[in-house]
Amino acid sequence: MHELLNFRDQQLLLQALTHRSYVNENPGAVHNERLEFLGDALLTFISGDYLYQQHPELAEDEMTRRRAALVNEKQLAKFALEIGLDSRMRLGRGAIQDGGFQNPNLLSCTFESVVGAWYLDRDRNLEAVRPIIEDLFNSVSLTPNQIRSNVDPKNQLQEWVQANIGPVLPQYITKRIGGPDHAPEYLAQVLIGNQLYGEGTACGKKEAEKRAAENALSKLRSVD
Repeated sequence: MHELLNFRDQQLLLQALTHRSYVNENPGAVHNERLEFLGDALLTFISGDYLYQQHPELAEDEMTRRRAALVNEKQLAKFALEIGLDSRMRLGRGAIQDGGFQNPNLLSCTFESVVGAWYLDRDRNLEAVRPIIEDLFNSVSLTPNQIRSNVDPKNQLQEWVQANIGPVLPQYITKRIGGPDHAPEYLAQVLIGNQLYGEGTACGKKEAEKRAAENALSKLRSVD
């Protein structure tokens, strides 16, 4: 069993493995979305710090591309399979029928949840979780094509903002707007300062944010 599944608090692990679709069919269970939020933040920080330490020769834009390659949905889904989350996820019947155990979005989100939960299980000790995640990063061999292909719309928008506005980060507001529990629909809005620049909808939060960034970039390019 992988170290990330070695929990002192088994209830915390169960929550990390529990998708919202399972909760709908099993009242009393607690879904993992808050843990997913925490895990996403931890992975973003650890990956950034990892690249900063490992590659002192890289400029910011190159580190941004590499970080995207390390923590994108496809790569996190691979990590989830590597540590055996596919057989442990708690999904509702609809999600299972739709192939949920092999769904990259569900796998990546569950991996984030487990990371967040493991951090809490170790008394919020970042230095406890960091070496485990860095070991997974060490196993990734990024090709030049993979790195170039990870200039996703969110990164492109951030680069545009830094070049044209200044040291301000785009802010994303994402909320669920419908869909069944195993296939929800989300609306994302991207704001720069207090101004709305773009919107996007998708079945996953991250994809909705990417589409919002694409929408913002499209508007900006039409002005240029």
